[in-house]
This record gives sequence, structure tokens and C-alpha cells, in this order.
Amino acid sequence: MKTFIKATEIWIPDKQRTQLEFGSGLYGALTEFKAASEQQHFAYDEGLPGKAWAQGHPVMLTEFEHSYFKRTAAAKQAGLTCGIAIPIFSGDFLLAVVMFLCGDDEDHAGAIEVWSNHHEADKLSVMDGYYGTLQDFEQLSRQTAMSKGEGIPGQVWASGMPVLIEDIGQPETFVRGVEAQKAGITTCLGIPVAHHKQQTYMMTFLSAKATPLAKRIQIWMPDAQGQHLVCQQGYSKKNNELAQIFETITVKKGEGALGRVWLTGMPIITGDHDAEYNPELDNLSTMLAIPVIEQGRLQAIVTFLF
Repeated sequence: MKTFIKATEIWIPDKQRTQLEFGSGLYGALTEFKAASEQQHFAYDEGLPGKAWAQGHPVMLTEFEHSYFKRTAAAKQAGLTCGIAIPIFSGDFLLAVVMFLCGDDEDHAGAIEVWSNHHEADKLSVMDGYYGTLQDFEQLSRQTAMSKGEGIPGQVWASGMPVLIEDIGQPETFVRGVEAQKAGITTCLGIPVAHHKQQTYMMTFLSAKATPLAKRIQIWMPDAQGQHLVCQQGYSKKNNELAQIFETITVKKGEGALGRVWLTGMPIITGDHDAEYNPELDNLSTMLAIPVIEQGRLQAIVTFLF
């Protein structure tokens, strides 16, 4: 199954915490790009991961040519045209940078957006976005502003939690529902990623059933007692009742890949040959888990299963 995201990476501070080094990545068949990436280092404010570290919020590049992107030749050869870097902070201190890499494809429908109240304190608008071939949807999105609680970005802002909507074709659910339906977009995931004083930032990932973001997406949260992680919501192209399958599974802090994210606050990429993988959680071979951290506490974990 084709997925909207072509590659993912995690960059982590080195021992001196002055540079970012390669942590892990999922590249599929892009072996040459993987080889070009594994030896890279990024100083503060250098390259796309370094920019996200310095600016303290998600950074997107939709053109690699003549930019600060350091792997342009390898990305071009791999057919990659867009990169999104998402910093994971605990307070002032960087834990990691998660990268998503996408490529323009006539057969896909989807978008990745960075929303912020950078123009108006009480309104969210698109700060940057990757829309592939969806020019009409992009034009509408860049003209849209949302208040707290309005639309998926506004719901994420109001709750401070991830929001996953499987059917966004209804205007009462999704402000841009009619236009999304025309573009073939069906699913939206919103994730809060940074908050600085009066500035807030969040990501939205939108995809079609034919080219989903990932094979499965799940949102895990600590239970009321703070003893276990439980799956609050899930989406799969093949099984829309995914959360019900996982409702009996709980994960303790430090247990398996998800428990390790909870213990350390670090995002994880893992596979079925990794000792930290939880085979009982899913039979898929690869997973990216991203923590949502607020004031040094884990609020949720979002998992992408590829």
C-alpha cells in the first residue's frame, strides 16, 4: 500500500548536546538516501533539523534546491521534494527532532500543515504547508483562519491533545469539508507540537484512503491513575474499529516501545527486529511513536504504523 509519507527520521542531540546526530529512520526502498543521511550531523540552526531546533517550532521546506537543506542531491535522486522537521522539547531543552519527507505524486491526495496564531493572537492560520498537487485546496487553506475550538486545528488548540477525525467530508466536523471532499481527502490528524508564551503551533496531517498517512494511526494516553497507557483512538484503512481491538491492551511505563517513549519522552522508530518492539501490539513491521509533552509531562503518544 502506498503511503503519503515517503520517509521518516529522528535526529537526537549528541553527547555534548551541541549537535544533532542520526538516531533512526524509516526509508522503505530509499536505501541511497538512507546511506546519505546516516553520516550527517547538524549544528544548532544548521540544515532543516537544526532550523527546527533554533526556531523552536515545526519548520517546512517545499523546495530543496538553493535552500539550506544539506542532502539536496540525494533527495532529488530519491524523488523527495518536501521536508517537515518537528522539534520535541521538554521546557527549554530539545529532546529530538522528528522529520517527515514527502514526494510529489500525481496519484496521491494529501497535505501536511503547520498552524499558528502568528498573525492574530486569537486566530490560527496556516504558517506553512505541503499540499502536493492540491492547488485549490491549498489556496483555500491559506486564506482560512480558525478560532480556539473551531475546526480540527482549533480543537487541538483548545484541548492541547491530538485529534483524529476519520471522515472530514462534513462541514460541521471540518471547516473545509466540502473542498476536502472534492480533493479526495478523508482523514485528518492534528497534533500540538510547540507553545512559546503567546505563540502556539500545531500540525495537521490530511490524507485520502488511497494514499493514507500510514497503514495505521493510534493515539495512546495515560489512564486516570497514571499507571498505564491505553489506546484512546485508532484508524486503519482496513479496519476503522481499530481502537476497539486495542481497548483491552495496556502498557506500563518502560514496557516495550511505547512504554519507553513514556519513560524517556523520546520519540522512537522501531521494527520487528528491535528488542524494544511490542509484537503483541501489532503485527506490522515498523512504527514511529511521537510524544506530546506539555510542561514536562507526557499528555499522549501518537503512533504511525507503516
